[in-house]
Amino acid sequence: MLRRAFILLLAAALTAWGGPAGADALDGVLEVRSAYIHVDKGVFLLNARIEYPINPMIHDALKDGVTLSFDLEARVDRPRRFWFDATVVNLTLRRELSYHAVSDRYVVREVRSGKQESFATLAEALEYLGRVDDWPILVEPQLGSGSYRISVRAGIRRGRLPASLRALLFWTDDWHRVSEWYSWSLPV
Repeated sequence: MLRRAFILLLAAALTAWGGPAGADALDGVLEVRSAYIHVDKGVFLLNARIEYPINPMIHDALKDGVTLSFDLEARVDRPRRFWFDATVVNLTLRRELSYHAVSDRYVVREVRSGKQESFATLAEALEYLGRVDDWPILVEPQLGSGSYRISVRAGIRRGRLPASLRALLFWTDDWHRVSEWYSWSLPV
């Protein structure tokens, strides 16, 4: 009986947590504002500025133990006239944002390296996530002569869930969004 009451209470809380009907959990701006490449000793380094959404639903989800994943996709393609474009590089920079209740801090972790940074506010954490500096995506020997197109796209999705929420939220898909591609030409 107690277990059933707990499940009903949890279901009611999740309904309230989901916000008003029709509200998107990731409402707000998700956009690559700028991106460029500079070359250092034959290595092409990507710099980008991204604006991520910030709203009460994201704040509440993090406080409830949900981890959010932030992806930055970078592609380098060689356009071909009579065939599909040739993809030279297709990389993804993955970072996770979580809330640490004991320290009352937001923690950003790079998935590949495990490097972590912590922030006092959600706005500071999102600002940090929106800055990508000197990410090596390509080396000069990978390119031949001609022109190439570089495209960058940001994404945000729900990552790990606490065990208590996994069974109840497996069907929702409103925690996944990607921006439009930000593209430019790179003549070589």
